[in-house]
Amino acid sequence: MLEYLRWFAAILILSSTITLLLSRDWRLSLGVLAVQYLAVFTILLTHWPLTMSAAKLVTGWMAAATLGMTLANQADFLPVQSSRLFKFFLALVVVGAVFQAASAVNGWIPAAGLPLIFASLTLIGLGILQLGMTVEPFRATLGLLTMLSGFELLSAPLDNSVLVAALLAAVTLGIALIGSYLLTLHFAVAQEIVE
Repeated sequence: MLEYLRWFAAILILSSTITLLLSRDWRLSLGVLAVQYLAVFTILLTHWPLTMSAAKLVTGWMAAATLGMTLANQADFLPVQSSRLFKFFLALVVVGAVFQAASAVNGWIPAAGLPLIFASLTLIGLGILQLGMTVEPFRATLGLLTMLSGFELLSAPLDNSVLVAALLAAVTLGIALIGSYLLTLHFAVAQEIVE
C-alpha cells in the first residue's frame, strides 16, 4: 500500500509540474505549487521523520503564500506566457529523458526507490525547463522552487540531518522572498511605464 501511495505522489508531482509549466494564471500556479509540496511531503515521509517532512511542507506553503501576497494586488502587470503547445512538447522530451535516467540513478541510490527518483528527476528537469524559458521573475521563482524541491527529494535518502533540512528550508524561503522583491520591482517599473 505504501508503494502505491509513493507512486501516486510521483504521478501527482509529474502532473503538477507540467501544469505549473503550462499555467498562465498566477492563482492556479500557486495552488498547483502547494499541491506539489504536498506530494513532496508524501514521498519524504518514507525517508524523513514526520516533523522534518512537515517542515518542508509548511516552508513550501509559506513560499507560495509569500508570492501570493505579492501578486494579490499587482497581477495586472504579469506578461502573457509563450506558446503552451511548445512548452508541452518540451516537457514531454524532459519526461522521456527522466524515464530513461530513473533506472540508472536508482542503481546508484538503491535505498531511494524508483518513485522518489522519478519524482525528483521530474522536478529537477521541469524546473530547469521552466527556469530556462522565462525572464519574468514569477515564473523564474517557480522554476527555482521546483528545482530545489527535486534536489531535496534526491538527497533525502542520503542524509536526514535536521541542520540540512533547516538550511534547505531557509533557502526555499529566501528564494520566495527574493522572488517577491523582484516582482515588486517589476510591478513598479510596469507602473511607471503605464503612467
